[in-house]
Amino acid sequence: MIHLSARVHKTKEWKLRDSKKKLSTRIWEARFIYLLIVPTILYFFIFAYLPFVGLQIAFKDFQIFKGMWESPWVGWKNFEDVFQSAKLPQVTINTITISLYRLLFGFPVPILFALLLNEVRVLWFKRTIQTVTYFPHFLSWVVFSGIVFNLLGPLGIINLLLKNLGFEPINFLTMPEYFRSILVVTGIIKEFGWGAIIYLAALSGLDPQQYEAAKIDGAGKLRQIWHVTLPGIRPMIVLMLVLSLGGILDAGFDQVFMMYNGAVMGVGDIIDTYVYRLGLMEAQYEMATVFGLLKGIIGFTLIVSANAIIRRMGEKSLW
Repeated sequence: MIHLSARVHKTKEWKLRDSKKKLSTRIWEARFIYLLIVPTILYFFIFAYLPFVGLQIAFKDFQIFKGMWESPWVGWKNFEDVFQSAKLPQVTINTITISLYRLLFGFPVPILFALLLNEVRVLWFKRTIQTVTYFPHFLSWVVFSGIVFNLLGPLGIINLLLKNLGFEPINFLTMPEYFRSILVVTGIIKEFGWGAIIYLAALSGLDPQQYEAAKIDGAGKLRQIWHVTLPGIRPMIVLMLVLSLGGILDAGFDQVFMMYNGAVMGVGDIIDTYVYRLGLMEAQYEMATVFGLLKGIIGFTLIVSANAIIRRMGEKSLW
C-alpha cells in the first residue's frame, strides 16, 4: 500500500514538472511527432486556405489578360447577375432534391449494414463481405459509371434480359423519371460499404458487459440492438449527420457529370455542373466563383446551425 502511494505521488510530481516546462521545450521534445502532421497542414493550407485569395474574383470584372489583381472591382454586380439567372432556380431545386434523396435513403444504409455485419460471427465471411462492399469506393466514377452504362444502357445486361423475356427495352439513362433514382441507388451501392467502416469502429468500442446485462434481463437480438447498440453509436451517428448536412449542396459532381445527358438535363443539372459550364466552357469565372462562395457560406451556416441544435438537444456536438 505504501509502495503504491509512493508511485502515485511520484507520478503527480512528473506531471507537475512537465506542466511547468515551456511550450517551446515541450514542442522540441515531441518534434518528431509534430513533423508527422506537417504534410496534412501543408495539404489544407495549399488546397483549402490558399484558394481563399481567389474569392475576390466574385467581386471583380475578371479579365484574364489583366489577371486577378489588375481586374476592376464591380462590387455586388456579379451576385445580382447570379440571382437574376434563369437557370438558378432549376439547378438549385435539382441539387437540393438529389442531396435530400441521398440523405434520406443513403444515410441509414451504412448504419444498417454495420449493424448486420456486426452480428456475423464467422470471421472469414465477415471480412470477405466487408472487402467486397467497400471495394467500389476505390473506383472512380469514370469506371463505375461505365459499369452502370453496361447494366442500364440500351444494349446493357438488363435490357438484354427484358428483350429475351419479351418486353420492350428501356433506355433508363435517358428517362427523366428514372434518372434521380439511378443517381441515388448507384451512389449508395458505391459508398455504403466504405461508410460502414466508421460505424463498425464505433461498435467495436461498446462494452460487452452491457450486452450480457441485456441478455440477463431477457432481451433478444432486436432489443439489444435498440437499447444497447444504437444508443452506444448515437454520438457517431449524430456527428456524421451534422457533417452530411453541411454538404447538402454537394450533389456529387463526378457522378452527375459522367451520367447525365441532354435528355435528363431538366432533372439532373446541378449547381456544380452548371458552374463547370460557366467557368470552363463559357469563361464566366466571376459567376462560377460567386456560386462557389455561396455554396461555402450556405454549407458553413448549415453545419453551425445543425451543431447548435444538436448541442441544445444534449447530444455530443462538433464543438
